[in-house]
Amino acid sequence: MALTWTYDTPAEGVTAVEVTFTETNPQITHTRGVNAVFTDGTYDATLTEQRVSEVGAAVSRKIELGVIAAPTDSDGGE
Repeated sequence: MALTWTYDTPAEGVTAVEVTFTETNPQITHTRGVNAVFTDGTYDATLTEQRVSEVGAAVSRKIELGVIAAPTDSDGGE
């Protein structure tokens, strides 16, 4: 498993970042919001990355357990 993630700096007045987590084996993309970290009212990129990393560890574990899985073909087609 090799989980990676991407997100942008939050816009002014926004307190969360939308993170896209990508796992290569199995191929899964999972997007969720993560609270950004602010120090003295200023966005803290380092601490936000640490928080995203911690959430990433939980996402990775949920993928291992099958709680987060790749979407299936919901129409029952081939």
